[in-house]
Parts: sequence; structure tokens; C-alpha cells
Amino acid sequence: MKTRLGAALFGIGVLSLAVAAGTAYYVAPSVTKLPYDLTFCDADGKPDGCLRASVAIADDATYMQVLDGKPTIQTGQLKATTEVVPQAATTEKEMTGDLRGEAVVWDVYGTVVRTDNGSDVSKYAAEFALDRVSAAARDWDKQYLDTDGPGGTDDSVTFAGQTYKFPFRAERRDHTFFDRDLRRGLPIAFDGTEQINGTEAYRYVQRIPETDLVTPEGSLTALAGALAPGATTGKVTYSNTRTIWIEPVSGNFVKVREQQRKNFVPNQGSPVTLLDADFVYDEATIANSVKSAGVTRDKLQLIGRTLPIGLAVFGGLVLLLGLWLVVAGRRATTAGGPDSAGVAPAADVPTRGGKAEPATVGGPAAGRPGGPLTDEIPPASTNWRTGDGSGTR
Repeated sequence: MKTRLGAALFGIGVLSLAVAAGTAYYVAPSVTKLPYDLTFCDADGKPDGCLRASVAIADDATYMQVLDGKPTIQTGQLKATTEVVPQAATTEKEMTGDLRGEAVVWDVYGTVVRTDNGSDVSKYAAEFALDRVSAAARDWDKQYLDTDGPGGTDDSVTFAGQTYKFPFRAERRDHTFFDRDLRRGLPIAFDGTEQINGTEAYRYVQRIPETDLVTPEGSLTALAGALAPGATTGKVTYSNTRTIWIEPVSGNFVKVREQQRKNFVPNQGSPVTLLDADFVYDEATIANSVKSAGVTRDKLQLIGRTLPIGLAVFGGLVLLLGLWLVVAGRRATTAGGPDSAGVAPAADVPTRGGKAEPATVGGPAAGRPGGPLTDEIPPASTNWRTGDGSGTR
């Protein structure tokens, strides 16, 4: 019985170890990839696991808004909304060659509006390919960035580095992050850890010093004519301190802050502020981002760590227990001898002489002293022939 039970447990242990290895080396890597069926949330926040729009608010901002075809400077609160919309059909059609199975296509739409009247201040649209594991931009000949600001007539761009997500299981190191205004990737430095709504987050900071933007000459002339009397042209400068907090296991953003400044520097007169705004995720966006990142993190931790370790420990213990039962069962069988067959040893019985002798099968005959085999001499028979020879046996 022990041997059979031990063999069964040994098999279960081996199977558990095999499943643990398969989960760790095959299943876990497959879930640490951006899925093809990821979708943008509808108005009700469905389906589960969808991407929600992110909203950032800038209080007391100074900004330029074109009204009636003329640049004007305004002040007030701004709301920036970013929508990331995965493109499953485009991915299936366009991701060929070395991109097949390795990259997905996302569309991104951004809008900045005034909160007092809802009118648009700026918009942009982009489409690009990103790696399913690192979430970094991949080279794709149909990527584009369409903006309504300087250089908006040229949609050509080469995305580089991280864009709207960091790698799964992000490391505490510097990365490259794409800046939309400069249209290129720049370093973003790991700056420590911080608790965001109870979740540990990695903080990355990208500091862009004042830099000249590539601006069409026609736009510079229009700015000079509307904002700098006496000037005929000029340049636009841009600076930004971008801080991004991510949940490190999922690589998802949980909070973003951008301190942006843009100035028009005319060829005559003083600089004019075109944008001075401090955009920060609102509380609802932070809460949604933390919740979504937590769900993804727990799933990855379960499949990538908890489940394989649990199965390995269980399998190892069951395997050892099964092996012990098999060995113990075989030792019992070997050491038992006749006992294992259920045959009891013969008992010694006393003889008339006081010495013990092995008992015989059948026991002593009834009514015969000494038993059937004794050392007694049989008595003389009366039936032997007499001297006259007439007796018979």
C-alpha cells in the first residue's frame, strides 16, 4: 500500500514541477507583452482592462489662443486630455517582417481646452509602432505626428524611446523619452521612488533647457505682427520639466506632471510668453491609473512569481514524500519475511522427557499417551506364534 501511494505522490510531484517550469518560462513571458486586443474604454469604462483617457489640469496658465484667425494671449485653467487607441486591424495589416508579432500600432489624440468655455487651444494626433515588451517606439515607415503648432504642416517624424508607457518590470535606470514639441527622443533620468495613492512608483524626470523650436517663417511673421509691434520675425523657444511616475511591474503611468514654457522672442522688442502652464494629472486620472496598474501588476506577479514558486514548493514536497513512502514500503516488505505472507511460525511443544521438540501437523493422537511418535518400546504381542507353531499373527 505504501509503495503504491508513494508512486502516485511521486508522479504528482514531478508533474507539479513540470507545470511550474512551464509557467515560469513559457506562460509568464507571454503575459509580459502588450496584447493585440487592447482597446480604448467606452463612455461607461468598458470593457475590463481597457485604456482610459488621461486628464491633466493646469491652473492659472498663460497661453496663446488663435481667435478669429489672430494669435492672442489668454490666462486661466486648461485641461489636457490624452486618448490612446490601439489599432488591432492596422497592427495585423502593417506589422510585417521583423515587426510581425513584436510590435503593435497605437493612435494617440491629444486636446487642450479652456475649462471656462470648452474652446480648443491646441490639438495633435499621432500614429506609431511600439515594441510589445519594452514599449519603446519601433521604426515604421508610416508613423506620423500631426500638430497644430509650429511645424504642423509637416507630419513626418521618427519616434524614439518611451512614449506612453515604460517597459514591463522597469528598472531603476535612465531611459529615452520622446518629446512631442522637439520631435525627438531625449534622456529621462530615474529620480527615486515615491508612494502614489498607496502604490510604490518609480519617478523619472526629464529636464529640457530652453531650446529653439523649428518654426515655419509664416508663423513667425504672424506672431510678430500680432504680439510684437515693430518686429518682423523672431523665434520660438521651449523648455519643459517632465516628471513621470510609473508602477514598475506593469510599466504603466500613474501620474504625470509637465511644467511647460514657450516664448516668442521677436527680432525687436521684449519676449512674449506663449505658454506658461503646469499640467498635472487630476485626482480621477491618478486613481484610475493606480487601480489599472495594480490589476496588471497582481496578474503579472501571480503568473510570473507566485504560481511557479508555489507549484515548485508543492511539487518538491510531494515528490519527497512519495519517494520516502516508496522506500519505506520496500523495506517493510523485505524485512517481514514469512510475516508478510501471513504464516505464523510453528510453536514448540513439550515432550515426555521434558525437552521441547517441534510440533507436528495434526497434533497428538487422542487417548494415546506419548503421542504417535515416542521412544516407548511397544508391548509384546499375544498373537505371536507359540512353541507348537499353531499360533498366527
